[in-house]
Amino acid sequence: MGQNQIMILGDKDSFIIRVLTKKLIDASLDVINTPMDVEEIDKHWADTALVTFYMEKDERLPDDIKTFLIDHLEDDDKRLIFIGEPIDVAAAEEGFPAHLIYKKLSRPLDYDEYISCVNSYNRQANAGELRKRILVVDDDVNFLNVMREWLEADYKISMATSGMRAIRWLAANKVDLILLDYEMPVTDGHQVLEMLRSEEDTKNIPVIFLTGNDSKETVMSVVNLKPQGYFLKTMPREEFLNKIKVFFMERAV
Repeated sequence: MGQNQIMILGDKDSFIIRVLTKKLIDASLDVINTPMDVEEIDKHWADTALVTFYMEKDERLPDDIKTFLIDHLEDDDKRLIFIGEPIDVAAAEEGFPAHLIYKKLSRPLDYDEYISCVNSYNRQANAGELRKRILVVDDDVNFLNVMREWLEADYKISMATSGMRAIRWLAANKVDLILLDYEMPVTDGHQVLEMLRSEEDTKNIPVIFLTGNDSKETVMSVVNLKPQGYFLKTMPREEFLNKIKVFFMERAV
């Protein structure tokens, strides 16, 4: 098995799950049938790219498995497909961050639609399209290189060396977060934030300021602009990455 296998949760002796398994194999896709057991799910997790939970009528996702999935889907940038009656899917997805659910399919299942959905997921995942998109704006090219090195393993990263370049780039592209240098020449972070907030297409993009100055005056100036946060550029790598992760997790709740 490779690292792109599809995990199907449920009773492997179920007729529908047997059919699902055959359809995936016929489409040259790797598949693993896994019972509703956290230890079994964890055993095959490293090789899994996408999880499918097929629900029989009135079936629910056990709390321990739901907790495991929410934690590990988020940590490992994987997604989940729910299949079931609308009322059962609604119950199963309660408490799930919406971005972790790739698709919700109804019963009776259209098998071709399911295979198409899996193939679409694989294409998007391989292209990095399912990752959170971050734009880093800083006039210091060396710092941008550090940010790329730190972030590119987990996020889709774009760079801009000035505020105006960022504004022009955002006219044609979408992002989930902007990391914005507060102290840039010509057009500083304050001015860039004001421009972003004045445009309909960019006013709701979250912005976290980056600053190399931890003086009380600078911190108060940054906070008064009401960004979604501010990070010191001197922050250690692990702390920086953890703060980014926590930011996205909190927004997903």
